[in-house]
Amino acid sequence: MDYAFVPTPVGDLGVAWSAAGVERLWFVDADGAAAPPVDGTRHERPGFGAGDQLAGYFAGTLCDFDLPLLPRGTPFQLKVWEALQRLPYGTTASYGELAATLGQPGASRAVGGANHNNPLPVVIPCHRVVAADGSLGGYAGGVCFKRFLLDHELRYSFHLADHSARHSHG
Repeated sequence: MDYAFVPTPVGDLGVAWSAAGVERLWFVDADGAAAPPVDGTRHERPGFGAGDQLAGYFAGTLCDFDLPLLPRGTPFQLKVWEALQRLPYGTTASYGELAATLGQPGASRAVGGANHNNPLPVVIPCHRVVAADGSLGGYAGGVCFKRFLLDHELRYSFHLADHSARHSHG
């Protein structure tokens, strides 16, 4: 598997990919010492244009990723991750609400477990899931990073919606 690092406003993200698609994203420790959780060849830029898309996301010019994704998980985890990709940019849902959309209203803890095991954070937006009381809950990259992502999307959601509306009419 090949990998590269992408700078973000809150630290580097590691990106790993194979010939078929992007398989992993991970948060690099603040000291930069985190070893990649994959074996492979390091490159300057990630494959499939992932670096450009992540840069666009963090610049506030991209809200929907268009990358070939290859997350590995259980059938339930894959369902949760697919549902996460349908959550609109700049919005949140509770763990219970997401479980209900899957037809399993009692599975909020299982949804939380799937979020915790999300191999593609940011791109599969598990940061958009919050506790029923509106508190942030947990996040693999840390609650501060989750807050940053939610604030970032809220800040740019109106701009992107306006831009999209202006350019969707021929």
